[in-house]
Amino acid sequence: AQTLYGFASPEERDFFRLMIEHVKGVGPKVALTIMSKLSLPALQTAIAAADVPLLAKCPGIGKKTAERLVIELKGKVGVPGGGFPTAALGTGSAGEDGSDASAGANAAGSAHRDAVLALSALGYKPAEADKAVRTAALKLGAAATTESLIKEALS
Repeated sequence: AQTLYGFASPEERDFFRLMIEHVKGVGPKVALTIMSKLSLPALQTAIAAADVPLLAKCPGIGKKTAERLVIELKGKVGVPGGGFPTAALGTGSAGEDGSDASAGANAAGSAHRDAVLALSALGYKPAEADKAVRTAALKLGAAATTESLIKEALS
């Protein structure tokens, strides 16, 4: 069966699509619930500011889903009033220019450290964050970026 969804503006429609296509665990029902609770500018601001508690107040949205919304959409969502937020997290791509192995190890350590800091900022205890990032690093391998480590740790 097909379901038809209507939106007040093309921007709302695009945001809805962004949520259901890019955020694991968010389907049409959850996306509509979020959009019915918060206005589009409020959602954009909450994601740009990484306001997990505000997003988690939406019915059916827990802390982990709210964290995923922030992680997955932070660089993709325009800020009300124009422009796009700058990404707060690096990509951990240093050392890919053919520099020596110690630079690559430093980049991996930096990606690990940045991922742990990001998870800590989202409310994880430092020990929990470190364990989740270590598990993610084992799964993803040495070339894992900060972003991929965070995504894997949250899943």
